Amino acid sequence: MMRDRVGLRGGAVWWTMVALAALSGCASAPPERFYSLSAGMGGPAAAAGETAKTTQAAPAYYIELPAVTVPQQVARNQLVVTTGAGRVDLLEQERWVSPPAAEIGQALSLTISGELGTIDVFRTPTPDKAPVYRISANVQRFESAPGQYALIDVVWSVRLVGGTHVLTCRSLAQETVGAGYDELVAGHRRAVVRIGADISRAVRGLAAGAQPSC
Repeated sequence: MMRDRVGLRGGAVWWTMVALAALSGCASAPPERFYSLSAGMGGPAAAAGETAKTTQAAPAYYIELPAVTVPQQVARNQLVVTTGAGRVDLLEQERWVSPPAAEIGQALSLTISGELGTIDVFRTPTPDKAPVYRISANVQRFESAPGQYALIDVVWSVRLVGGTHVLTCRSLAQETVGAGYDELVAGHRRAVVRIGADISRAVRGLAAGAQPSC
């Protein structure tokens, strides 16, 4: 009987040590960090913390930005970084809040609508006969090189819904970045703003009746 008690006590001690080791391993695991391209975008009112209010005057025209596409190799929540010629690393602890396609799409939408003073009405009804400019964006390259550069290469098009004329262009924005992932994400945000400015310029020209070029 004494021998059985000793054996049970020894087993309990062993399992306790295993549990403590597991908890220690969990506690020492590095935390995940999440990044966004669109956080903070939305115009001076949002930045100043003003309360939301309804815009009384309808915009002269609207935009519509459907889902953006990105290369399959970066279509994941983890940051995919370039570390050498032909080599990339997948960072488990550094993640986008949502997949890059959604991050780029939302950031572009906020940038363009802010530039033009209009509304993105994708999947939203619009007033009768209101002009709507549909924007399509296909990301060809989305490269992240920490301490070096952030690059976004996009083929995009703009056309008036119901019209036949389509303007198709390409924008490549490369930003030099400092060390650290915060700097890398900030570089991508600047790249999105530059591309959004290109698209806004085209929409503005079409809305004015001009024939803008790339």
